[in-house]
Amino acid sequence: MTALQFPCTIFQTQNRMDDYSAKDMRCGDLTEAQLKSQYGLVDVSNRVNPYTLTKITPFNQPQSMFYGSRGEGQKITRQQCAAMLFDEFRDLSRTFALYSPYKPLIKQMITHMQYSNGKPFRHMLLDSALKVHILNDRSEKNSTRILLAKTFKEKTDWKNKLYPVTQKDELRKAISEGRLPKFDRFQDNFNGMGITVHDTWATHITIKSLQIDDDHYRAVVHYKVQDHFALDCDDISKFKFNSFRFFRIWFVLQRYNQFGFKPFMTNMETTIEIIGSRNEI
Repeated sequence: MTALQFPCTIFQTQNRMDDYSAKDMRCGDLTEAQLKSQYGLVDVSNRVNPYTLTKITPFNQPQSMFYGSRGEGQKITRQQCAAMLFDEFRDLSRTFALYSPYKPLIKQMITHMQYSNGKPFRHMLLDSALKVHILNDRSEKNSTRILLAKTFKEKTDWKNKLYPVTQKDELRKAISEGRLPKFDRFQDNFNGMGITVHDTWATHITIKSLQIDDDHYRAVVHYKVQDHFALDCDDISKFKFNSFRFFRIWFVLQRYNQFGFKPFMTNMETTIEIIGSRNEI
């Protein structure tokens, strides 16, 4: 019987890694008229009007009792306007990152969008969050780690101390039957991971090694996950996004043809061990 050779990639999502053609990766493609008429983005910022490039004061804010009494606000440059929008963007992010070690990530990612011209983003806190998520998922139906452990136990050729190449697809099926790690749990609404990653775009899972000794096995499994720090038109059309000034500013900074700040790939990786035995219950 032929043994499966390692490292071996056992799962890849249909969505590709580094897919810059994805619809949420567009930038600078919408006019003022489109933003206002199609997406209702008239009231964008509390501090500046991105369309007229004027600072907002109580005298030129439509909802203010002082509106219109002193004409337009102070004129600023497009660069100054963008800087003010990014500052407000960062300030508003605090609502989504109230606690946890991951709290600083959202501000760092907003700043990355401001200055890094679309370069991919990587941070050890993202890798850590991914690892903790995988290890803490104890759902027998959803955990890819637990489902892989079950497959190693049941499909290993214990007599010859190998994992048969003919059973490779069982590993892919195990992953497919579970739930890939995503940051859409209740706690992710407040710990900073829901706003930085939330859902994910692409996932690759690779078994780097598998050792089988007597009645025990030890697998080293690598997870590579990618998300897009980006908004598409479907996102901003949803009430739960459009109702937050945070997302309205984000969308205008990314998609307004006078700004066009580039979205970017968010990369996460981690390696875990799965250890078990033939007689494990």
